[in-house]
Parts: sequence; C-alpha cells; structure tokens
Amino acid sequence: MIYYLKHNLHKVNWAMIGNVLGMVLIAQGCLMFLPVLVDLIYQEGLYDSYLIVIAICLVLGYVLTRKRARMNSYFAKDGMIAVGLAWIVLSFFGGLPFYLSGEIPSFVDCFFEAVSGFTTTGSSILEEVESLKHATLFWRSFTHWIGGMGILVFILALMPKSNDRDMHIMRAEAPGPTIGKLVPRMRQSAMILYAMYMGLTVIMVILLLIGKMPLFDALCNTFGTAGTGGFAIKNTSIGAYNNAYYEVIITVFMILFGVNFNMYYFLLIRDFKQVFRNEELRAYLGIILFSITCITLNVLSIYNFDVLKSIRLASFQVGSIITTTGYSSCDYTIWPQFSKMILFLLTILGASAGSTGGGVKVSRMLIIVKKIKLDIQKLLHPQKVEAITMDGKVVDTEVVNQILAFFCSFIIIVGIIIFLVSLNNLDFETTITAVITCIGNVGPGYGLCGPMGNFSMFSNFSKIVLSIAMLIGRLEIYPILIFLSPILGIRNVSKSFHKRNKRRA
Repeated sequence: MIYYLKHNLHKVNWAMIGNVLGMVLIAQGCLMFLPVLVDLIYQEGLYDSYLIVIAICLVLGYVLTRKRARMNSYFAKDGMIAVGLAWIVLSFFGGLPFYLSGEIPSFVDCFFEAVSGFTTTGSSILEEVESLKHATLFWRSFTHWIGGMGILVFILALMPKSNDRDMHIMRAEAPGPTIGKLVPRMRQSAMILYAMYMGLTVIMVILLLIGKMPLFDALCNTFGTAGTGGFAIKNTSIGAYNNAYYEVIITVFMILFGVNFNMYYFLLIRDFKQVFRNEELRAYLGIILFSITCITLNVLSIYNFDVLKSIRLASFQVGSIITTTGYSSCDYTIWPQFSKMILFLLTILGASAGSTGGGVKVSRMLIIVKKIKLDIQKLLHPQKVEAITMDGKVVDTEVVNQILAFFCSFIIIVGIIIFLVSLNNLDFETTITAVITCIGNVGPGYGLCGPMGNFSMFSNFSKIVLSIAMLIGRLEIYPILIFLSPILGIRNVSKSFHKRNKRRA
C-alpha cells in the first residue's frame, strides 16, 4: 500500500499543481483588498487582520508560481487534484480573517463558515449575524460571488495563455454533467462566462438600489443571490426587510442564476432556437411553476387566503431552494408537511447544469428518468432499438453511465455522512436535512438548522464532516474521489478518467 501510494503520488505533476495553487492564493490575496476598503470606509479596525492574510497569500502564491514544471502539459488527474486542493486552500485562508479579527473565535467555525461561503452553501454557525462588522459581512457574502462561477474559471479568464488542457480544470470546477467551450479558445470561454455573470450582478444591484435598498445591503444580497449562496446580513434573512419589491427582484434573479449560462450566450448571439429547444430549461421552469402552484394552494389558509402574499412567499422559497440559494422570506418550517416535502425534494434536485446552483441538477434527473423509461420499453419490446436523447441529440452511453454512477455515489456518500453526523445525537430531522442541505449546497434545512436556526449546535467533528460534504457537493464528488484515489487504493479511477477526458478534449 505504501509503495502504491508513493508510486501514484510520484506520477502527479506537483509543480503544475503548485502553480495553480499559487495563482489561486495571489487571486485571493488581491480580492481581499475589497473588505479592507470596506473596513476603512466604516472605520471598524479590522483591516490589519485582512492585510496579514493578504501578505501570506501573496508571498506564498509568488513562491509557488516561481517553480517551473518539468512538463507544461497535464492530464485530468492533475487537474482534479489541483481543483480539490485549491478549494481547500481557498477555504483555509478565506477563514483566517474571521479568526484573526476575533469575529469568530473558533478556527473550526471559521473554516466551516469559509467553506460554506466559497461553496455557495450558506449554512452558518453564527447565531447573531447583525453583530458582525461590515468587513466581515462583506467578505462572507463576497465569498459566494467568488465561488459561484469558480475561482479557477476566474483565473482562466485572466490568464494570458491557455490551452485545451485547461478544460480539465474547468470541467472539474464547473457544476453539471458536462462542460464545453462556448468558443474555440478556453480563455475566451471563461471571459464570456464571467462577463455574463458580472453583467447580471450589476443589473441586480441597480434594481435593488432603485428600490432604495442601502448600497452595502444591495451588494451583499446580490453577491449571495448571484452565487446562489444565501449568507444573509440580517438575522431573519430577506424577511427582515418586509419589502415585496426586494423579494420579487431577488426571486427573479435567483431563478435567473439557476439557469445554464450557455442559454444567455445563445441569447447574446441571437440563437433563440438553441434556447427554446433546451429540455433542461423547460423542465427547470416547469418544476418551478408546478411547485409554486402546489405550495400556494397549500399555504393559503395560513395567510388568511391572501393569494398575492401566498404566491410571493411560495415563489421566493421555491426559487431559493431549487437554485440552492438558501435565503428565506419567512419561517417555512411552519408550513404544512406537503409544502415542506416539496422544498425538501427541490433541495436534492437543485438547479441547471452550468449555473451557479448546486444539487444533483435537473439535466441529470431528466437523463435518469429517460433511462428508466427506455429500460421499461426494452422489457416490453426487446427488439426495439432506441437511444436516450437530449435537445434532439443522442446522449452517449458513457455519459449515461457516468450520471448513474454519480447518483449512486451521491446516495452512498450521503449515507456515510449521515452515519458520521448522527454521532452528535441530534434529532432525526435535523441530522438528515443538515447533511442533505450541505452536500446540496443549499444552506438551511429543517429542525434546529432551519431558516431561523443555525449549525452552531454541531460538534467540531460534525462541522468538519459537513465542511467536507459541502466541498464534495460543490465539486460534484469526482474531484475529491480522484484526489483521494491513491489513498483509497482505487487503482484505475485516475487512469480511466484521463482516457475519457482525453477523448473529449
């Protein structure tokens, strides 16, 4: 086992991985100047905590980027390990300012909060959010925006040189069953994605400002919405504003950020046919409309048959949960069991592939349903030859098998994590939903970790386990499995993954 571990680790292009980590640290150090600026504006005395971390990130990042790799090329395995390590490093240094400033005394809590921020989960250990200083609130929310599209996609957009090998990194970080280039050059694809991401962000901030939301609040709430993260700057989340206009704007943009960003690209180039024929988009919007209708009818009696209020609250929560944002405009745990079950199922489902949302993804569920339908047809008509199609194109059998493997892995990992978290001896509802909401990158669950609660009651062990669950959910299992494959003795995973991605590239 030791020989095998050394042999596999030796094969990894560690110099290249170090270069990637160095670029991540430099990018993070530069981005941390924003909370420093916020602190200087509000004069709350936290800037030194951020400056210390900035210095560490820039120096360490510079050292790592100076080491030249013997091989300029790298493979899927290297890309996966680089992405897995990058997100762990990002979260570690991202949580340091919370600890150094004393805003969050426990380092485990700081790490949990940072992981939750970058993975756009939104689960928090904080009981009193409004007592935090502005720089901390800003950085918490801004981590959502950074993690929403992906820090490495951001770096690829800025890199002067890129090649097809960078697709291994983009595939590892971007959510969804497949990821392709929008245009032939990798750097251009990353730039287009971030341009659309920034454009939608700016539009939302402007609309909130038109509604007279304070600039600081508008920025933080937009960061949480754009990244589909959900860290609130008020103790009762968006419900604290009690403003229908804010809720409508945030609802619309949560749903927009849950759409595959390729659709926006097709709209920009006026290829409307690609948008209208997209099955995932139609299913995504159909599920949202169906869920809103069912919940509205189910909660009417709670809100004295006020139809508009019921639609508004139902729309907000459906948009928040299916996109895995996690904001709340009310305490939906008081809703009937039927409504709560719909939200629970939406927690597992998640948004579209290629969006900033988490969850299993609508496209995966569509293909699984089509696979079940095809198998039933084959049982009834053994001679019938058919294939699974999406958007009029045949889905490769290998892709279908990967999705089935992903779903099975998801169930197994959820079971293992539930088993570990159950050592906390909390109630059944809290334990189950805490795990589901963390691995789905949603945020609030039910029970003690509901929209009006938090994750502070969990032990340090459970918080670390749930942090790993958030990372697994954000990176969609495989980068973590590839990263751990030498240790777990999975001898052929990296090799087969490399062959599959070489064919794609």
